[in-house]
Amino acid sequence: MSRRLVVIGGSDAGTSAGLRAREVDPAAEVTVVVADAHPNFSICGIPYYIAGDVQPWQSLAHRTYADLEAAGLTLRVDTRATGIDVAGQRVVVTGPDGATDRLAYDELVVGTGALPVVPAIAGIGGPDGLGPADGVHLLHTIDDARALMTGLTSRPVRSALIVGAGYIGVEMSEALVARGIATTVAQRPAEVLATVDAELGALVHAEMAGHGVEVLTGTTVTGLARTEDARIAITVPGQPLVTRFDLVVVVAGVRPDVELLVEAGARTGPGGAVVVDETMATGLPHVWAAGDCVVTHHRLLGVTWLPLGTTAHKQGRVAGANAVGGTARFAGSVGTQVVKVFDLVAARTGLLEHEAVAAGFRPVTTQTSPDDHKGYCPGAQPITIRVTADADTGRLLGAQLVGRLGSEVAKRADVYATALFHAMTVEGLADLDLAYTPPLGSPWDAVQLAAQAWSREHRPPTRTAARPALAG
Repeated sequence: MSRRLVVIGGSDAGTSAGLRAREVDPAAEVTVVVADAHPNFSICGIPYYIAGDVQPWQSLAHRTYADLEAAGLTLRVDTRATGIDVAGQRVVVTGPDGATDRLAYDELVVGTGALPVVPAIAGIGGPDGLGPADGVHLLHTIDDARALMTGLTSRPVRSALIVGAGYIGVEMSEALVARGIATTVAQRPAEVLATVDAELGALVHAEMAGHGVEVLTGTTVTGLARTEDARIAITVPGQPLVTRFDLVVVVAGVRPDVELLVEAGARTGPGGAVVVDETMATGLPHVWAAGDCVVTHHRLLGVTWLPLGTTAHKQGRVAGANAVGGTARFAGSVGTQVVKVFDLVAARTGLLEHEAVAAGFRPVTTQTSPDDHKGYCPGAQPITIRVTADADTGRLLGAQLVGRLGSEVAKRADVYATALFHAMTVEGLADLDLAYTPPLGSPWDAVQLAAQAWSREHRPPTRTAARPALAG
């Protein structure tokens, strides 16, 4: 008899789980329950749709509805899962017509993802709060993106405020500038892009300012109100004037969407995410979970919560394989991330220094700015690189890079990520056989030059000759 697999969630984790289950067991009956009408869409691509670089919006689909059906998935779109009967092995769902149904399963994978954080700003939320019709937008789903595009094209928008300067916030600043909109970004932390150290966040800040973005750091927006001239007034403590904008976008982070699993009896851990082991088992019988709703097994931190699309895809594949009898395990994350901001690219992998201290290491950090390729070839540009490693063992703990678009910052971050994955020392990076030609690199790549700078500053010369062993 065919195994019945129900997957809740049609984004990265859920779709990956369903597709992998069909690969491992082609006879499995896989039903994917999708809360909206957009299975397997790239949320990460939304800023590029808003900028006009990606058209039409349907291009954001990783795979079309027809592709997913051809792969053997049965899709239940516009259908919301409202309960899990663990003992009876059924999922309660509400369809687009409001009717309730119960889907029987042999195994269940939950990939409900994350929900947008709505900051405590007067005028947002509740029945009387401002919404898309008023020019105030949250940005988390494809429907959010389409509503924002409608707001941008249905009336003149000359000025906009973005609340939040994380990845989506800084990407959206570029998107709105590309549309000719005077753009302001406001956030509470002292520097943009808190995922990197402030020294590198300042470089991103300067890039945004250089393209006309007004960047207000250390700024808390406490209120929004509709004005008589159909604009939006914001209030900021300590600022005597009320500033008005045509449009406001709020991108203040996410939180795990765990209600369904918690009500079914699952435990939560770091960040409020549901606890799973490396097989993506929840501890509830026949229930697996993956993606932004679950904890992350990190190769340096242990169990944490780090919502990333790349991680969700990998976790989903593990959950899908195991749900149909496989023996897969999630190998762990090192938190590799990258963002393009105008003509700059910022990346990080591993730990920042304060994170390494909290994890029990004794980290030290060196910053240097090697060129991306040989200086005698035209167009050489420096890449600012911060290398963090353990002072006692020389083990690489993290790297941060900021450089110009075209300097292969992302791929160089990947070199550090690979070294982190295998617990290499900083000195071990010098042994790597990396590609070289003068227009693209140097005999010692920028990755290795930054590592050597750390070794010169923090390792006794007598210890540099030892070849480190690889660790898994």
